[in-house]
This record gives sequence, structure tokens and C-alpha cells, in this order.
Amino acid sequence: MSDRRTLVQLLRYGIVGVASNALGFVWYLGLTELLHLGPKTAMSLLYVIGVLQTFVFNRKWTFSHDGAAHTALLRYACAYGLGYLVNLAALYVCVDLLNYPHLAVQGTMIIVLAGLLFLLQKYWVFRVRPAV
Repeated sequence: MSDRRTLVQLLRYGIVGVASNALGFVWYLGLTELLHLGPKTAMSLLYVIGVLQTFVFNRKWTFSHDGAAHTALLRYACAYGLGYLVNLAALYVCVDLLNYPHLAVQGTMIIVLAGLLFLLQKYWVFRVRPAV
């Protein structure tokens, strides 16, 4: 039962994440290529929007969380804060220091962070507490 539940959660998380990140990456391209915004500035703006929209969908649909929303939102913000710092560090190291193309780095980070954030959400942000 737990394995099936995790599989369903992973599938739903994937749907929410793919939809959110696809839209976010299109906006990222527009901000960096059309409006010439810096990669880190564009990622920062889009990160906040993405966090808020995915919280709503992941809390109710992906993890069926019925605990306190304010506690979950605080944990969610902390998890995504960690993700943001990891993403920012990757852009700094890979783009600024190593001169890799920012589009490839950001595209890769979307996948890396998806795995990290799923685990944080499942086991910390929206964890199911056993009945007493």
C-alpha cells in the first residue's frame, strides 16, 4: 500500500512539476533572451512564483495533506529556500566560474532539484503523522 501511495504521489508530483517547470522555463527564456534579464535574477523571480503555485497543488492533490497549512507552508518555504540556494550556487559555479551555458545548467538543475524536493516534501513538509 505504501509503495503504491508513493508511486501515485510521485506521478502527481511529476505532473505538477512538469507543468510548472515547463511554464517557468518558457518564462525564463523570455526573461533572459528577450528582456535580457540576468540568469540569476530571472531564476529568482520565477522561483517565488513557482513555489507558491506548486504549494497549493502539491499540498492537496499530490500529498493529500490535511494538517495545518501554515506549518506546511513554512516547511515548504524552507525546503524551497534550500533548493533556491543550491540552484543559485550551481549557476554561480557552473556559469560564472566554469563558463557553462546557463540554459543547460538551469535545465539540469530543474531535474536535480525535483528529486531533492520530492523527498523533502514527502518525508518532512507533508509527512503523515501516525495516529496515536
